[in-house]
Amino acid sequence: MSRVEYYARRTIHTVVLIFAVSIGLFTLFKMMPGSYLTTMTGPATSPEQLEELRAMWGLDEPLYVQYFSWVSNLVTGNAGKSLAYGQPVVTLVGDAIRNSFVLALPGVLGAFAVGSLYGTLMGLKQESWIDRYGPIPPTLVGVTPDFFMGIVLLTIFTGWFNLLPAGGMASLDIMTNMSGWEIYTTGSFWLHYVLPFLTIVLGYLYYPALIMRGSIIEVKDQEFTQYQYAVGLGKWERIRNIMKHASLPVITTLPSSTSRAISGLVLIELIFNWPGVGTLLFESVLARDTPVIQFMFLLIAVWIIFGNFAVDIFYTVVDPRITLGDG
Repeated sequence: MSRVEYYARRTIHTVVLIFAVSIGLFTLFKMMPGSYLTTMTGPATSPEQLEELRAMWGLDEPLYVQYFSWVSNLVTGNAGKSLAYGQPVVTLVGDAIRNSFVLALPGVLGAFAVGSLYGTLMGLKQESWIDRYGPIPPTLVGVTPDFFMGIVLLTIFTGWFNLLPAGGMASLDIMTNMSGWEIYTTGSFWLHYVLPFLTIVLGYLYYPALIMRGSIIEVKDQEFTQYQYAVGLGKWERIRNIMKHASLPVITTLPSSTSRAISGLVLIELIFNWPGVGTLLFESVLARDTPVIQFMFLLIAVWIIFGNFAVDIFYTVVDPRITLGDG
C-alpha cells in the first residue's frame, strides 16, 4: 500500500469514526433521564406549557430529525444556545477551552518532556540504583489524586510561605478590565499559572517516564545501535537516535493524555478557581445544560480521534522502519 492510499484510508476511517461517535453521544444524551425543562420549570407548570417549551426548542421532533438538525448546525459553526447562560454554545465553550488549553496542553507537554528525559536516564542506567529506585517518586506522585496534589501545593506555596496566589486566573482588576489573550500577557496571570501548571506536570510525569524507560531498554540493544557504535558515532548522537526511536510509544499516548488532562481538569480548576472547561462542565451538569455538555463531550472525542490520526501519520514520517500493510 502506498503512503497516499494509507493516508486516504486513515482519513476516511477518522471521518466515519467521528460520525459514529456523534450519533452515539447524541443518542446517549437523549436517553438520559431528566432535562433542562425539569430544572427550569416547577411542579406548577402545566403539561401545555411544557409542550410549548418542547416545541420552541424542537424537542418534539423525531430523534433522527433532531440529530440531522444538530449536525447541520454544527457544520455551519452553530452549536445552539446555552439553556442556562443564554449565550451561543460555541462562544461560551470557546472561551473555556482556550483557558483550559493554555493550562493543560503546556502542562502535559512539560510532563512528557521531563518524564521522557527522566525515563531515558533510568533506561540508559539499567540495573543501577537510579533504575531500581528511580520509578518510585514519579509513581507515588502519579497515583496521588490530582486534586490532592493541588491542595498540597496550595498548602505549601500559599499557606506556609505565601509565595503564590491561591486561585483565579489573574487578579480581579485584570480580569475586570482585560479579556481574551490580553490576560495571558500579564505578570499576574503567570503568578496564578504556576500552581495549576505544576499540578498537571507532576500528575502526568510518571506515565511517559515509565514508558520511556522500558522503550529505551528495548531499543538500546538493537542492531542499529550496535552498528552506530561500531562505526564510531559519538555518544550523544547515539543517545539522540535511541531516544528518537524509543519515543514512539510515548508519542502515541500524548493525544489521549492531553484530552484526559482537559476532561480531568474539573477538580483542579475548581480548586484553583480556574475559568476553564472543568468549571464550565461542572456548572453545566448541575444546570442540566445539555447543548453545552453535549458539545464539550463531542470536542473531547474529536480531539482523541484526530490525535490518534495525527500520531499514525507522524509515525510513518518519524520511523522509516514502519511499513504500511494492506490491512
